[in-house]
Amino acid sequence: MTSTMLEPWLRLRAIDGAGDLTIVRLIRAWRGPEAVLSASRDELIQRGCSPQLADAIRRGPDSSTQRDIESELHAIERGHIEVRSLLDPTYPARLKMIADPPPLLYITGTLTEQDELAVAIVGARNATMAGRAMTEELSHDLAEAGMTVVSGLARGVDAAAHRGALAAQGRTIAVLGCGIDRTYPMEHERLRRQIEEQGAILSETPMGAPPLSHHFPRRNRIISGLSLGVIVTEAAINSGSLITARLAADQGREVFAVPGFVKDATSRGTNALLKEGAALIERAQDVIDSVLPQLDQTLRLRLKPAREKKASAAPLGDEGQRVYDVLSYVPLTVDDVVVATGLSVSAVMASLLSLELRQRVRQLPGQRYLRA
Repeated sequence: MTSTMLEPWLRLRAIDGAGDLTIVRLIRAWRGPEAVLSASRDELIQRGCSPQLADAIRRGPDSSTQRDIESELHAIERGHIEVRSLLDPTYPARLKMIADPPPLLYITGTLTEQDELAVAIVGARNATMAGRAMTEELSHDLAEAGMTVVSGLARGVDAAAHRGALAAQGRTIAVLGCGIDRTYPMEHERLRRQIEEQGAILSETPMGAPPLSHHFPRRNRIISGLSLGVIVTEAAINSGSLITARLAADQGREVFAVPGFVKDATSRGTNALLKEGAALIERAQDVIDSVLPQLDQTLRLRLKPAREKKASAAPLGDEGQRVYDVLSYVPLTVDDVVVATGLSVSAVMASLLSLELRQRVRQLPGQRYLRA
């Protein structure tokens, strides 16, 4: 969208009292921001505006706000930011169907038609190692099957979801709770660049907007709105991820949850979702099977079955097999494995090294191990 086309959108958005729902309603009635801004007071009131809002629209932004708009237009041009409006034919079709779609989407990277096959994965910022591993596996397998993975670039589960899709050379979308020209959290700058190479970064907030707390619940409706369904892999009982799941349900999207140990704080939220009727999932194919009925024939042909993981045919040996059998997605120390197998420390260490070289296990900081 050119600066000339974008400027009326920014002016309308800057009107005091014109929230997203109001803007969407006015845009759909007049088919463009220019017509809204040029409408008479009586016409605006007849279309449902309050007298106060109609007067504010007729006045337009003050001089200070207009300067801010001009600065934003220059920043968008300098940063080569793509902006799509709700009236743009390339605006994401599924997102357009929610009750309150963002009037403007700021984009870096590239949105493609492939992103119609999208599923969101969200969860705890303080995710356990097991939760991150499960998230990466699900994300990897869904991306490998042809689905775009949507999340929020946050620490923990969100980052694992993006990394899993990237590892599969698949597509992933991150939706920010700040301006598109900012990265939050800052330590995910490198991850952001990788996402831009294989997917897209989206935001609805103006350029330069800080990551304020009230931006994130609004951000969550975009995550769910872009997706066929939302997967929650780990979440505390008061987690923002549950807000995303409930928004998804309100939008008519599928809600999936990975069950967890009943005493783990990060499983309380997912288990609560399961009590409320969320679909229990253990693998990517569970998700694919559930969303298939929503897809037309064209999209079905683009979706591949999730590849079944097969154990390596190469024998692990008696000691290697015993060590492998006690490992799971819960990290274990060498001492834990020694106790569980009854093997010597040297035998366990040798087996773990062999399994790691075969990519059957992963070593974590602190000499802890889990299945790869």
